[in-house]
Amino acid sequence: MPRYQIKISPEALSDIQEATDWYNEQLNGLGARFQKQTVKQINKLASSAGLYHIRYNDVRCMVVRKFPFLIHFTLNSEQNIVTVYAVFHTSRNPQIWYKRK
Repeated sequence: MPRYQIKISPEALSDIQEATDWYNEQLNGLGARFQKQTVKQINKLASSAGLYHIRYNDVRCMVVRKFPFLIHFTLNSEQNIVTVYAVFHTSRNPQIWYKRK
């Protein structure tokens, strides 16, 4: 199985920061747990991105463990690049992020 280079869009980084801030407002330290878990799972995509099925068009999704968020990413097998475009709460319409691509 190939190793993939991971690219994270500025918008996805903003998604992570906004969720981190919100969780910290709810409970001190919860935002840090969310951020750590999300980064850990994004890093896991370097070796496992191909295991995730395409959910719509060319977009794959990975669930953030213990949090109701999905990491939306694409996989370029020819260049071995994973691009993370969004980290959205599962209640949001995933079509929103099409404006980002």
